[in-house]
Amino acid sequence: MKKLVLLLLLCCPPALAQSPADSARVAGLVSRLTLEEKAALMKFDSPSVPRLGIPKYNWWNEALHGVARAGESTMFPMPVGMAASFDDDLLYQVFTAVSDEARIKNRLARAEDPEADKWYKGLSFWTPNINIFRDPRWGRGMETYGEDPFLTGRMGSLVVRGLQGEDGTKLHACAKHYAVHSGPEPLRHRFDVSVSERDLRETYLPAFRDLVEAGVQEVMFAYNAFQGYPCGASERLLQDILRGEWGYKGIILSDCGAVDDFFQPYGHRFSQTRAEAAAACVRTGGQLECGWTFPSLPEAVREGLVEEKLLDAAVFKLLLERLRLGELDGESKWDNIPVGRLCSEEHKALSLEMARESLVLLKNDGILPLEADTKLALVGPNAADSVTLWGNYYGTPRHTVTLLEALQARIPALKYVQGCPLVQGECDARSILAQLEGYDTVLFAGGISPTVEGEELPVEIPGFKGGDRTSIELPQVQRDLIAALAEAGKRVILVNFSGSAVALEPEQSRCAAILQAWYPGQEGGHAVADVLLGAVNPSGKLPVTFYRNDGQLPDFENYDMVGRTYRFFDGDPLYPFGYGLSYTTFHYGKARLRRGCFGRGDRLVVRVRNTGRRDGVETVQLYVRKEGDPAGPRRTLRDYRRVAVKAGRSRRVVFPLTEETFSWWSEQAGRMAPGQGSFHLLVGGSSDAGDLQALRVER
Repeated sequence: MKKLVLLLLLCCPPALAQSPADSARVAGLVSRLTLEEKAALMKFDSPSVPRLGIPKYNWWNEALHGVARAGESTMFPMPVGMAASFDDDLLYQVFTAVSDEARIKNRLARAEDPEADKWYKGLSFWTPNINIFRDPRWGRGMETYGEDPFLTGRMGSLVVRGLQGEDGTKLHACAKHYAVHSGPEPLRHRFDVSVSERDLRETYLPAFRDLVEAGVQEVMFAYNAFQGYPCGASERLLQDILRGEWGYKGIILSDCGAVDDFFQPYGHRFSQTRAEAAAACVRTGGQLECGWTFPSLPEAVREGLVEEKLLDAAVFKLLLERLRLGELDGESKWDNIPVGRLCSEEHKALSLEMARESLVLLKNDGILPLEADTKLALVGPNAADSVTLWGNYYGTPRHTVTLLEALQARIPALKYVQGCPLVQGECDARSILAQLEGYDTVLFAGGISPTVEGEELPVEIPGFKGGDRTSIELPQVQRDLIAALAEAGKRVILVNFSGSAVALEPEQSRCAAILQAWYPGQEGGHAVADVLLGAVNPSGKLPVTFYRNDGQLPDFENYDMVGRTYRFFDGDPLYPFGYGLSYTTFHYGKARLRRGCFGRGDRLVVRVRNTGRRDGVETVQLYVRKEGDPAGPRRTLRDYRRVAVKAGRSRRVVFPLTEETFSWWSEQAGRMAPGQGSFHLLVGGSSDAGDLQALRVER
């Protein structure tokens, strides 16, 4: 038995240290399993093994922005909106609340029927999505934390800590989709991505590395192929980099149906048979399948395609993690979370606070905040649609506050006219204008919705295909109505609901104000109303670039980073990454470099003054650029600080400068490494060159 334990630990060491008793117990179970039972336990819907006391368990659960697909739960804004908050502490609080609700749901499900299939009631959550949102046409970009590797890695790590708890036993989080995955959706089962080593290491992998360092317990490989191999059969990705370079010790699992893609005619055609596909995945490091191919593993073992000891190691790891979570024994220290926290007032307030902080004010000619006695009309397809506020991968809030509901509670005389459909259909502008006679200020709730952008959707209409967008322009039916309103002399305030950047160049000139609302969750209506009416000073900053039009976008199917995101785009965007207005103004003093002494490292220090009449919050951003590297990023985010500054006061903001600050692509090393040479430290309120001041540093 001792030899078996040692073998299993060497093949698949646990993420955290285990007691010898736990390891021996699990090794004993593995030694008594049949080959068929081992294969079955490596599927997401693992059956029970009654003779060994192993209960059935379903690994598949979702918590993208709240516990999903499992009845009532608190729904927070979509991740791209939460990224706009740039608020580390609040994001951690959000996912601590999510993990509390997840634990409560699991406990209630066990108490209701221990033998029932607990799909979406388990303790393994396939969250967060940390793919880089490289192109605004990708329908699943709303699930990510934006286009920047640093921001994505930092926020993804906070999600992991909030879900898993500080000791890693509360839940499992999962870093997905590994790697180099961001559309197009209709091609994802067969697409073969090839990128330069620099783009791989500089853009697509850093966030995954960060989450490994944060202790993430699961990594999900993507559907697509990478450089000729399905991601789940790529030794380069799974063994050389993930296990080898980064020392990852957790579970490797498949996206749902991704192993089937190895051999299906619509997929990669990498394997000839189901058994060959299953064997290839396990040989490369796959341990858990969301799909239907691993039942062929016994056949693969008998045919000599894969060694049974690899199955032993995988099952040992899976059972050991179930034991750590308390699932194997049906009890855990986390079972004492009060059931009253589920959809609690505290969590509702947290959802509201995150929704408020996610909102980004893109334009304001002085019309906002609205005066209390403003005669206001509300128009647009997203004014009263609660499902739009949820985004995708959602649960069911006890109540969702639409913008219409929130405004009616505050402005009893509000005039509401839906006005036009979301994407296509008739819009009688003359009739709408007649209904708005006497209303000079029109709030237009437009944008798009998760019914047309999302994961592999059966949608093909103008501007949208398969969940992706074929155009980032605001749908023409909305554009035409906004134009008619503006031409009629109305002062239009556009509230844009979307999970991605929308091209708003005509609206920039036609609207008095534009507020980016994302898909803001169950309290979204209250949050938007709070900002419009001045109860809250907007503080969100864009986690993605808002381009002017379709013409500024490269080929969607090309994964090269040239011309993509604020880091490599050399054009003039409509709104840059990191941009967002406030109802007050901020002035940056001269940034200074403070050399380390008394054991302290170098620091960049800048003082930020609130020069307006309202208290406000500014996100101070630190970017780095390297001289003499024309192929490198024009600038890249290396740190940020969200600081509250009272009107007329100032705050001193300090950025420690570390080796990571100056990490840069090294051609010699073939990876990111501490850079040498001349660097520019750029600090300011957005990524736009006009908002930044530079300090030159020699290293």
